[in-house]
Amino acid sequence: MGTYFLTGTYGAEAIKGISRKRTADVTRMIEDMGGKIVSIYLLLGEKDLVIVAEFPGLKEAIKGSVSISKMTGISFTTNPAITAEEFDEYMA
Repeated sequence: MGTYFLTGTYGAEAIKGISRKRTADVTRMIEDMGGKIVSIYLLLGEKDLVIVAEFPGLKEAIKGSVSISKMTGISFTTNPAITAEEFDEYMA
């Protein structure tokens, strides 16, 4: 499983749909794709939220990101992430 950061920006329609149910629906959708939400944080600044998720591969991460955008109206940028330890290993 790879770790991905999905950073999102709310549009006017996305704000209207904020609810616990929508969060639960997104979590369930990711799990149905074989992924897992590690955490969700709301932010102050240029981006409104970040979802830290694990996916089996890039294909699933792309599908998950687009599916969440379609469901919620939130615009996402999705980036793969590795730990500092993994990075150090790759550079050794």
